[in-house]
Amino acid sequence: MTGTILTMGGGGFSMADDRSVPAPLDDFLLSLVESPRGAGGLPRVCFVGTASGDAAGYAEGFETAFRGRAETSVLPLFYYDQIPGGDLRAHVLAQDVVYVGGGSTANLLALWRLHGLDEVLREAAAAGTVLAGISAGMNCWYEGSVTDSYGPLAALPDGLGLLPGSACPHYDGEAERRPTYLDLVGTGALPAGYAAHDGVALLWRDGELVEAVSERPDARAFRVRREGGVAVEEPLEVRLLP
Repeated sequence: MTGTILTMGGGGFSMADDRSVPAPLDDFLLSLVESPRGAGGLPRVCFVGTASGDAAGYAEGFETAFRGRAETSVLPLFYYDQIPGGDLRAHVLAQDVVYVGGGSTANLLALWRLHGLDEVLREAAAAGTVLAGISAGMNCWYEGSVTDSYGPLAALPDGLGLLPGSACPHYDGEAERRPTYLDLVGTGALPAGYAAHDGVALLWRDGELVEAVSERPDARAFRVRREGGVAVEEPLEVRLLP
């Protein structure tokens, strides 16, 4: 694919104790915008909370976190009549950043495909919009992922495929994430891919991994591949953000 994507294993405003204090991962995301199109030179950032059923509290947390730092909007697919301007495609293409929240990856993918948002996002990325997301908002961009959308953690080999391989967020944040992902890659249920601790993000440009960054000094990221029927972790270099 063409464009920039930031995939977060956890962190940012979603996991901040005080959302009025800028999270380093969110600051880093805003720094990726080269020519902001919002009023007063602010970047336009649109939050997509499909994975959480467009939970009002989640959207309010986003608005609080980015107030004064961005021209914000929310794209509520569960409340289609509330889409800004009434035109999904036009609104998305006018954004500098599309920020996808966490929740159910399976539900997100189904609803996006139903409304054609998956293709609009691909078009937006090619036109310069930065795509980003946490948890389910990380999973969705890859070919597959490990998800709890169906209850127990399981393979979901049905991502958008804008990024290669599979993904596993919350690699250190939930006890079963790491062993489940290693098993799924080791057995071939998921292709080789990338795992990120809470607080870590992977920056991709034009389908190539550029770097891993973290807002936590002890957080890590890995490339996970299959070798001889077992999964092997290869640590990635992680740059600590200010």
